[in-house]
Formats: sequence, C-alpha cells, structure tokens
Amino acid sequence: MRLTGRIIRGIGGFYYVYTEHGIIECRARGKFRISNIVPIVGDNVDIDTENLKDGFIINIHNRKNELVRPPVSNVDQAIITFSIVNPALNRLQLDKMIILTELNEIHPVICINKIDLVAEDVFLPLYNLYKNLGYDVIATSKFDNIGIDKLKAMLIGKTSFFTGPSGVGKSSLINCIHGTNKQEIGDLSEKLLRGKHTTRSVELIPFESGYVLDTPGFTSLNLDLDEAELKYYFRDFKEYETNCRFKSCLHINEPDCGVKIAVSNGLIDKIRYSNYLNLYNELKSNKRRRY
Repeated sequence: MRLTGRIIRGIGGFYYVYTEHGIIECRARGKFRISNIVPIVGDNVDIDTENLKDGFIINIHNRKNELVRPPVSNVDQAIITFSIVNPALNRLQLDKMIILTELNEIHPVICINKIDLVAEDVFLPLYNLYKNLGYDVIATSKFDNIGIDKLKAMLIGKTSFFTGPSGVGKSSLINCIHGTNKQEIGDLSEKLLRGKHTTRSVELIPFESGYVLDTPGFTSLNLDLDEAELKYYFRDFKEYETNCRFKSCLHINEPDCGVKIAVSNGLIDKIRYSNYLNLYNELKSNKRRRY
C-alpha cells in the first residue's frame, strides 16, 4: 500500500511517518543513500507499507525550506521569543532573527514574554512598534496564562518552532501550550517507542491540525544576504526611501536620503536604524573575510 505522510521523528535510521492510518515506522530506500539524500523531520514523503506498522520511504517531496540546527524542513512560522526582562530584550538580535526567518521563507511571530514582571508602559511601545510595521506580535506570561490562548490560535494548522536566546521562557511557553494535550503527547511518545530509542532527537508534535517542533533550543538559520539587499528587509524604510535622491541609496552616507531624514524627524525608530547599520557592517565584514 502506498501512503503519503510526514516524518515527525527520525533516529537510528528509522523514520516515524505520521499518516492517516497512524504512525508508521519506516526505513529509507537505498536509492537515497546512493543520491546522498537524507530524509529529515518535517519531510512530506510517500511510503510503501504492507501492514500499516512498518514500511519504506520511497519518495521525498520537494522542501519549501530547510533548517540546519536542528535539521527540520517545511516549517511555516517561527515564534521568535524574547523576554522583556531577565534577560533584557536585545533589539539587534530580534531584528536579525526576523530577517533570518524571512530569508528562509518562514513567517515571523514576535513573542514578548515575561510581561508580568514589568509595567505595561515598559513593553507596550515595543509591542506597538512592531505591530504597526505589520508583524504578528504577542505579549505573554505563563502566569495567569497571559496571551497563551492567542499564541495557541496562531499555531493552528501551522508547522511552528520556537526560537530565541536562552532563559527567555521558551520551554515554559511550550509547556503551557501543551497543557491540555498532555495525554495526546503521552500516547504519541509511546507510539514513537522512546523506550526502544532513548537518544534525544528532533520531533514534531501534532497540535491543533498543525505541528510544533518540540525542541526549544536556538535554531540556526543561514544569513545569506548581500549587504546591499539588507534595506529591503526593513519595512519601515519603504515609505520614505522614495524621497531619496538616488534610487540605489543605501541610507548610510548618501546625501538627501529620505530614510535618514525620517530617522531625524522621529518617523523611523532610531534603534531600528542603528540595528540596520550594525547588520550592514556585519554583512560587509563577513563578505571581506570570505574573499
């Protein structure tokens, strides 16, 4: 019988494929090794099975994207999680991670966590800044379930992963999300034979007709971008760059720059602009090292 499903876990040469008939333990056909192709978690695959218990992967569908660490494919959105305090929110790192996700065709959702530790006027300006730029933004705290229902709603029908610095509360948020689905997760873990394969691995947990990547660890994405293209990833520039004298303006040293004028007039957030300059110099420096 030929079925289509999705790899939700892979370990020791075994791949656990989630199908309409349940989870089927599969191995990859030898042709993948010959072609140096390795199935990874998140792959949509065709499998061949005779008993609906085990089988072989016979085809891997084209991937729309692929993460390196951890190895997972076909993700829809990243929940970019930062705490407003403990540790303090790093604006440069936040802007960089937004660009990283968009470069990899992943929708960014900005999650500002631990808001119970500060007054509303501490996190609200940042919340409104990114919200007004058109980003999906949520403010959360595990205490009193602040923002948890809104976060759950954003996960419906999507393949999502949490990313962000250590200590910002990603694990706590994941636990809150899974709070009402612990039995489902427990059943799934049993089906995945964790007693048989004890090595820790990447896993997609089915959740509300979507999936959540179970690891809260930092995910590595490649920033493969020419510094001249960076400006297109700052949405706040678009409205004002039409006022630049030069069409190729990089908004750095050029005269009569509409973006720099907007920054001076408080129309573009100064920290965002400073982050643009820092990332531009980083990309330029990386290019020099490569060549």
